Amino acid sequence: MAISSTNPATGEIIKSFDALGPDEVDARIGLAAATFATYRATSFAQRSAWMQAAADLLDAEQRDIALVMTTEMGKTLKSAIGEAAKCAKGMRFYAEHAEGYLADEALPDPAAVGATGAFRRYQPLGVVLAVMPWNFPLWQVVRFAAPALMAGNVGLLKHASNVPQCALYLEDLFRRAGFPESCFQTLLIGASQVESVLRDPRVAAATVTGSEPAGQSVASICGQEIKKTVLELGGSDAFIVMPTADVELAAEIAVTARCQNNGQSCIAAKRFIVHEAVYDRFRLEFVKRMSALKVGDPTDEGTDVGPLATESGRSDVAELVADAVGHGASVLCGGRAIDGPGWFYEPTVISDITPGMRIYLEEAFGPVASLYKVADLDSAIELANATSFGLGSNAWTGDEAEQERFMAELEAGAVFINGMTTSYAELPFGGIKRSGYGRELSDLGIREFCNIKTVWVR
Repeated sequence: MAISSTNPATGEIIKSFDALGPDEVDARIGLAAATFATYRATSFAQRSAWMQAAADLLDAEQRDIALVMTTEMGKTLKSAIGEAAKCAKGMRFYAEHAEGYLADEALPDPAAVGATGAFRRYQPLGVVLAVMPWNFPLWQVVRFAAPALMAGNVGLLKHASNVPQCALYLEDLFRRAGFPESCFQTLLIGASQVESVLRDPRVAAATVTGSEPAGQSVASICGQEIKKTVLELGGSDAFIVMPTADVELAAEIAVTARCQNNGQSCIAAKRFIVHEAVYDRFRLEFVKRMSALKVGDPTDEGTDVGPLATESGRSDVAELVADAVGHGASVLCGGRAIDGPGWFYEPTVISDITPGMRIYLEEAFGPVASLYKVADLDSAIELANATSFGLGSNAWTGDEAEQERFMAELEAGAVFINGMTTSYAELPFGGIKRSGYGRELSDLGIREFCNIKTVWVR
C-alpha cells in the first residue's frame, strides 16, 4: 500500500512511500525492545541534554518543517510555524521538569504501614506505540514523545498516512539530537497493520489521538492483551456566552476558537450557546467576523483559513451542513464548498438547529459553527452537556456564581472561563465520556506510561 503526501490546496500528490512489510515492522519492534533495555538506565541529565538538543534543532528548522506541515495537511504557514515553536517549548518543559515529576515520593509516616521506609517509584513501561492524527502533525506526537522519552520509555509512531514526511522528520529529529538510534522510530504502515503491532508482546502500551472508531479499535485490542492505553478522541466543545460577558471579545475569540487549524481541532469550539439577552449582539458580531475570514493559499501570510486536509473530510463537513439545512437549519454565512482545485470550505455559521439534525450530536471537523439561543444558565449547561463528547468547554461570564456553576457542572476534561480552550504543557489534557480517558501533559501525562511501584522497607 502506498502512503502519500498530497497537497490539499491543489489535490496533487507530492511524494509517495511504500508501507513497511511485516518483517520490517518486526525488526523495528525488536530494535525498540533492545534499545529500551539500555535506554531505561540512562540518567535524567542525559535525556534532558538530548531533549534540549532536539528543541534547538526544531527551532533552527522551524520554517522548513512548517512548510512541510502546510503542504501535507493544509494548515496556514503562520499556524504551522506556531506549532513548531510550541513543540520546542514542550520539549524544553519536560527536559526541565521530568526528573522532579518522577522523583521518589516518600510516605510521611512509614511506621503506619509497619515499615521503616515506604515510597512510590516511577519506572518506564517500555515500548509504547503512538497512533497519531494529521491535524497537528508535530504537536500531537511531541506531547506524547517528550514526556515518554524523558521517562525512559521508547516510542514507535504510527502517524496518519497523509503526513508521512512529518512522521519521518520526527524520527530523524530525535536521532540527530543524540537519542539512541532506535529510541524513537516511525512505522510507515497502514491502519490494517496496527493490530499486529499492538498484540506484539514487546509492545507495552499504546496511546491514540484520533477518531472515536480508532480509539475503540485500539482500546479493544489492548483490552484483550491487558495493555495500558491513553485515548484522546473527538470533541464537540461548547462555547457559552452569558449576559455579563464581554460580548465583542467573546465573538472575536469565538472565531479563532472555531477556525483554528482550518476548523480541524478536537478542542475547537463547535457549539456556540448564547443567552437570549445577548444573542443578537453576539450573532451579528460573530457572523461578521466569520464572513471576513480570508480563505485561500495556506502559504500566503494573509490567509486565515486554508483547505481541509482531505477530500473526504470536506465531504463529511458538507454532508453535515446539507443535512442540517434539509431539516430546517438557517445558514447565516458560508455553507458551501469552494469550486476549483483543493479542498476548501467556506467558514460557516448555522442556526435553528434541532435534535433531529446530525450536527446536533456529531462532530463537525471543519470551519462550521453551530449557534444556539438559550433562556438561562440551567438551559445553557443542559445543552452543553447534551453530547456524548466531553473534551473541552468554554464559558464566558463575569458572574462568579455562574463561573462556579460552569466549573462544577460542565461535563468535560477542561473548563476555560473567559478564554479559549487550548493545551499547555503545564496543565493536564484529556477528556471524559466518549472523548477518551487518561491524561497527557503536566505531571499526570508523564506518569501515564510509568509503573507506579510501591516500595516497602523494614
